[in-house]
Amino acid sequence: MASVPPPPPQWVLDMNSTPPTKPKNASFPDPPGYSAPSIVSKSSKSSKASAVTPRKGPTDEEMDTLKLKKAWELAIAPAKQLPMNAIGMYMTGNSLQIFSIMMVFMLFKNPIQAILNIQNVFARFETPGTSDRLLGVKLVYIATNLVALALGIWKVNGMGLLPTTRSDWLAWEIAREPIERAFPANPF
Repeated sequence: MASVPPPPPQWVLDMNSTPPTKPKNASFPDPPGYSAPSIVSKSSKSSKASAVTPRKGPTDEEMDTLKLKKAWELAIAPAKQLPMNAIGMYMTGNSLQIFSIMMVFMLFKNPIQAILNIQNVFARFETPGTSDRLLGVKLVYIATNLVALALGIWKVNGMGLLPTTRSDWLAWEIAREPIERAFPANPF
């Protein structure tokens, strides 16, 4: 015995049926921009379809121009984040706290990661027409990420974590003898 498939759900039936017509006694108007579907016979469908001209697609030059514009937007995006990062760095203060350390970590991690993934970032914009013009875009992208990295270095220096002064514990220089030990005191 062959089993009979179950009937389709109601939403499938509603989707495949023709939309109900608007009752003539409706008291509210259609919303702006709405056009009620009209019932079209099969003969008028074919004549209406032939009257509509298909939209022509963009040319290769237009697509290359659009891709280049989008690439430039992507290249200067790190520079747009700099003011917010700078305000965040200023607001966290120069003390060693978990929040300021995490923000500094992100200021170092994100630009380095972005520079390492530069080919993947701009791969969707690569075409034979844009490949030579994308070199400048990539250089700007690298420069904006380096500025973000410099902001992180500024913050680390402000926190006192950069060894910019002489530090004996890092053994950069040999330990200096105090003057008292270098010259014996006058015995007189």
